[in-house]
Amino acid sequence: MKIQVTKAGKRFNRDWIFRNLDLSFSNLERYAITGHNGSGKSTLLQCIAGSTMLSEGEVSFYQNEIKVSADDHFSYVSICAPYLEVIEEMTAREFLLYHEAFKKFKPGVSVEDVLDKIGLTNHANKQIRYFSSGMKQRIKLAQAFYSESSILLLDEPCTNLDEQGIALYNTLLSNETKDRLVIISSNDKTEFETCSQVIQLGV
Repeated sequence: MKIQVTKAGKRFNRDWIFRNLDLSFSNLERYAITGHNGSGKSTLLQCIAGSTMLSEGEVSFYQNEIKVSADDHFSYVSICAPYLEVIEEMTAREFLLYHEAFKKFKPGVSVEDVLDKIGLTNHANKQIRYFSSGMKQRIKLAQAFYSESSILLLDEPCTNLDEQGIALYNTLLSNETKDRLVIISSNDKTEFETCSQVIQLGV
């Protein structure tokens, strides 16, 4: 899998967040996007995910060197970010089943497997609104890491996690990213210390 960002720019009102970005990502590397607050780290990740549109330029996906239709980009991507909401009226099990109806989990991985791997089996039938912020973040990590997707986008993935949660994140990063293109947006080196490529915005 490959992503090509060409002459990319994003502005809000008259202010450009970034402009004239030319970047290339492939699943042969793991990438970190860093930069000061307001440099556009999260915005760039959202543009790659397709949840926010560029003001100029293009994001292209290539599968086996064949360009993927922009309408199909969503099927290749899973994302975890602190600003993404979970449905708090659902239980953990209900939410993961709901998510799986839209984006399948990896072959051979069930909702019960996911709950076990993220340490929430005993809370499977509890409404998410009663979860701690760290437990909610585990749910967000689960829906991203265990989705059957070629591209994994992680925005400040250790937000609200304690030491045990950070250890879980590192385990997921080690075990669940084979043959996936991984891009991590963060200024915390503990979140992207395994990345071989670091892209700094706003320099």
